[in-house]
Amino acid sequence: MMRTLAFFLLAAALAAQTPPLFIPRLDDPRLHYYDAAHDAVSELQKRLDSGATQLEYSEKWGYLESVLKELKIPVSSQTLVFTKTSLQVNKISPDHPRAIYFNDEVYVGMVRGGLLEFVAADPQKGAVFYVLEQKKASAPKLIRKDQECLSCHFTVNTMRIPGFLTRSVFPASSGEPILEAGSWLTDHRSPLAQRWGGWYVTGTHGSTRHLGNSIAGGNHKIDSERGANLTDLKKFFNTALYPVPSSDLVALMVLNHQVQFHNLVTRLAYEAALGRAEINATVESMLRYLLFIDEARLSEPTAGTSPFRAEFEKLGPADPQGRSLRQFDLSRRLFKYPCSFLIYSDSFEALPKEAKDPLYRRLWEVLSGRDQTPAYNTLSMADRKAILEILIATKPSLPPYFRSGN
Repeated sequence: MMRTLAFFLLAAALAAQTPPLFIPRLDDPRLHYYDAAHDAVSELQKRLDSGATQLEYSEKWGYLESVLKELKIPVSSQTLVFTKTSLQVNKISPDHPRAIYFNDEVYVGMVRGGLLEFVAADPQKGAVFYVLEQKKASAPKLIRKDQECLSCHFTVNTMRIPGFLTRSVFPASSGEPILEAGSWLTDHRSPLAQRWGGWYVTGTHGSTRHLGNSIAGGNHKIDSERGANLTDLKKFFNTALYPVPSSDLVALMVLNHQVQFHNLVTRLAYEAALGRAEINATVESMLRYLLFIDEARLSEPTAGTSPFRAEFEKLGPADPQGRSLRQFDLSRRLFKYPCSFLIYSDSFEALPKEAKDPLYRRLWEVLSGRDQTPAYNTLSMADRKAILEILIATKPSLPPYFRSGN
């Protein structure tokens, strides 16, 4: 109870520093949040109910491997967080981290000896939450857990919509976040120096430092040297208890990017559905995030330790020149072509016309060079041209003026 109270107090403090957002009612009939979901996890349950597929149980990791296969989530996406968060706080610690696996639309959390947790991006609803018991059963059930999860995932930290978040905290030796020391919500705009407190990180990043792989010491300080450039986590916990031994730095950077993208898309969809006046400001925020305008730049090359990079880049789609929005840079920024790959996502495609039309128009104005305002001057003309060409070649649903030029 004290931990829950502390989180609410922290959220209240953050809210006091943030312009107020309209708070939608999730039982509003225009939002349909509590109606049947249409996300990757609910679709898996339908296949299970119909007998079209089955989940296989193993003694080592329960249903995890089968679930990842069914949801098309690569095991190389594994990231490890050791702070006491999620529904299973009492089972998480630095020597017993929670593993998170993800693709573009769904996240799976595993705590050894506990439940499998799922957060899926529903194209209309935003984040929808599920759990699966790790007990062998003839008919395993993915059960929605919205009410239990929304206490943290429907706050100012998630833009007042059912959303996603990744946080960086100062962790005690028990894994408890030291809330009085502060914390950060992390996305691609966050400098690495503020990221991954309470997470394990495997990868190389030169002289740049982050907060991962370390416990907060005296005066809540973290020794960032201790956690830097690690490629092996065996000194912290038994890595053989996890499907892969890594918590890949590149996977973490992609994770940080896409959770806030999901939130912005959902916020935009809710404002359109409810006829909110602030939609134009949200369109502009979405556009800036889509094009990585405020991205925290890298000062040195970075690399992960798993096959995640290669597997992610293969997903495409690519244009006739082999260019793709999934291609990484990792020397000065995350991606070679700074436009989010999630522009292909179901959630983006499902945006209401009232939101998608002005967003596409603004995207075209920036990429075509019609918008030369200082607000977008971090995006070079070469980048704008390359992104526009890639989108024209790979996204058939673009409005006609992307191709005609007017």
